[in-house]
Amino acid sequence: MQIEIRGLEKLSFRERQVVALKETGVSSEAIAKRLGLSPATVATLYNRAKTKGYQVVLVISGDPLGVMAAEDEDEEEI
Repeated sequence: MQIEIRGLEKLSFRERQVVALKETGVSSEAIAKRLGLSPATVATLYNRAKTKGYQVVLVISGDPLGVMAAEDEDEEEI
């Protein structure tokens, strides 16, 4: 599974860094430590980025969630 962030061109470099880390599940405290920022700055950058409107899209290869086979079987019954 991959993550795609659409609309990154609207964000500053620092906002891109924070969004990429935050949207992959990294805590604000860990982001602050990794980027040498305060947690308050991380929160500000993340909130500013959200107002600029980006989208997070999951790109899933195959059927790791086990939902596609069930859908195919349901279609055959119809």
